[in-house]
Amino acid sequence: MPLNGLLTRCCQRLLGVCLFLMASQIQAEWRYEQQAIMGTEVSLTFWHEDSSAAKTVATAVMNEMHRIDQAFSPYKPDSELSRLNREASRAPVKVSDELYRIIDKALYYSRLTQGAFDISFASVGQHYNYREGKQPSDENRQALLVAIDYRQVKLDPRATTVYFSQPELQLDLGGIAKGYAVDRSIEILKRMGVNNATVSAGGDSRVLGDKRGRPWMVGIKNPRGQESIALTLPLADTAISTSGDYERYFIDELTGRRIHHILNPQTGQSAGELASVSVIGPQGFDTDPLSTSVFVLGVEKGIALIESIQGFDCIIIARDGKLSFSSGLGQPE
Repeated sequence: MPLNGLLTRCCQRLLGVCLFLMASQIQAEWRYEQQAIMGTEVSLTFWHEDSSAAKTVATAVMNEMHRIDQAFSPYKPDSELSRLNREASRAPVKVSDELYRIIDKALYYSRLTQGAFDISFASVGQHYNYREGKQPSDENRQALLVAIDYRQVKLDPRATTVYFSQPELQLDLGGIAKGYAVDRSIEILKRMGVNNATVSAGGDSRVLGDKRGRPWMVGIKNPRGQESIALTLPLADTAISTSGDYERYFIDELTGRRIHHILNPQTGQSAGELASVSVIGPQGFDTDPLSTSVFVLGVEKGIALIESIQGFDCIIIARDGKLSFSSGLGQPE
């Protein structure tokens, strides 16, 4: 072959290799997906080198979020949780292993917090409507307080059944299901080969790995600052859950009180001392119920709870704006 022809072929091959490498570099990028699920905005960010495969990954995560919402929403009449709420006060109800595990975990935190966390808050909570600014009357609330009692939720591990020994008792998994869903999403991402990602569902987030050599910078919302951030934390391979009185609320026209969705199980009314609690730990299945627990317990008891559990920290913002931290965080700037 003439020298000129050989050089031409070599250049063509080299150009082809360069174009392939450039295409690969262009494909490798951050991928984003957002959908309205579980009554909130679910957001996914992850690094992937292939556009087609990335779409499959994003679809798998969002499908899992939809599945959990469909199964465990108290607002969907055909959900497994709704069926349980309708039938469990009449006789033990056979439930899926997954629902049994979530309820069992919730009851663990009820025992640990002596009832500060209680998924049977829905017995009263179902009578609040935050969009319409409605709440139960004092008489109705007092009459239903007896039904907020995690001890009346009876589990049979052999039969995987759930029974309510109080006829008015109802469950709502809002304080634990989103954290669980975020964990499930991270498991899917790992199985599909993703090493760097963040998943959030409302106030519950979990980060996988770091942000390719840098930590993920996760902001904690200023509860009285519209869209401003009160604090930013550098995180990697961890979960963070925030419970705040600004998520679902209305202002009572007669008293001027903020009526929000985090109820004190002892009173059936909005817990009133704090504006925001963020708990950091290994997985959302724990940080989600713990953030609610600390919110109800208040600063001193809340921090004492977190410091009694290895591997967790918390940041508390009081209604007057004062910040408190567990000792593992010191005083972040």
